[in-house]
Amino acid sequence: MVIKVFVATSSGSTAIKKKQQEVVGFLEANKIDFKQMDIAGDEDNRKWMRENVPGEKKPQNGIPLPPQIFNEEQYCGDFESFFSAKEENIIYSFLGLAPPPGSKVKTAEETSNLPNGEVLGEEHKVVEETEKSEVTEENEAHTEDNVDAVANSIELPSEEQQEKEEEHPVTEVQ
Repeated sequence: MVIKVFVATSSGSTAIKKKQQEVVGFLEANKIDFKQMDIAGDEDNRKWMRENVPGEKKPQNGIPLPPQIFNEEQYCGDFESFFSAKEENIIYSFLGLAPPPGSKVKTAEETSNLPNGEVLGEEHKVVEETEKSEVTEENEAHTEDNVDAVANSIELPSEEQQEKEEEHPVTEVQ
């Protein structure tokens, strides 16, 4: 299976260029085989991409913008759905690929709800968040102790010194 990323190599939009670079860079960095399909220089690629993006995924004007991602003929998604899948660590299922052996990437089955309504891995997430919360509280306590220690080590002028300064203000001589 080959991932096809439809791009516009001569796009005038920096936003589109950045999105295309992010998708292509991610695929290259993760050694995922893909082909770049240029829609700017090849009318057939442009036509094919526009015809194969599902209607509900097309913008209001009906013309989908690059990057658009396919697994062979199967539509995977646009940049926003790619980005979401990447953030949720489900990029391989998004692309319709099996994760590489030994990877810690979640598959669609691992992120789906269990019959009892719980989400698989949710318990681990709660434990992890509790541990993070405890560490954060410890750090905050240490920070407060440090602030108190610094505050106690600073000598403030006595009331007598403050009164003298008020009676005889210091003026700068130029």
